[in-house]
Amino acid sequence: MSKQQTLRGFATINYWADNIGEAMAWYSELLGIAPYFERSGPDGQPVYAEFRLGDYQHELGLIDRRFAPARAAAGPGGAVMYWHVDDVEATFNKLKSMGAEEYEPIIHRGAGFITASVIDPFGNVLGIMYNPHYLEILNSER
Repeated sequence: MSKQQTLRGFATINYWADNIGEAMAWYSELLGIAPYFERSGPDGQPVYAEFRLGDYQHELGLIDRRFAPARAAAGPGGAVMYWHVDDVEATFNKLKSMGAEEYEPIIHRGAGFITASVIDPFGNVLGIMYNPHYLEILNSER
């Protein structure tokens, strides 16, 4: 058995949007940064934007919904990917004040874990979480 793990780390999460310009503006406001990479389609309009986020510089990609896989769900559903945040309640309230809709309320899951999720204005599920293990790993690497 190989000692190297098959799934080695989070690389990129992609969110779909009908209007990439609006999605780029919304996520730029939320994150406080502009995308570091953009790609335009043949008509000169943006079809892809990418942000680097957080302690490990994970990638968040915004993709024109026209390029979604044929079997992609039309609405929110499936897996929820949670981003670690330091204050779930404040982040949850900020997201809702920016037009996101509650998908799952704030839940205290025990042992310091807190989760919540919203549907962004473009129909994607955005999970947020306070995760003590994330902070333990981060602190052990410093």
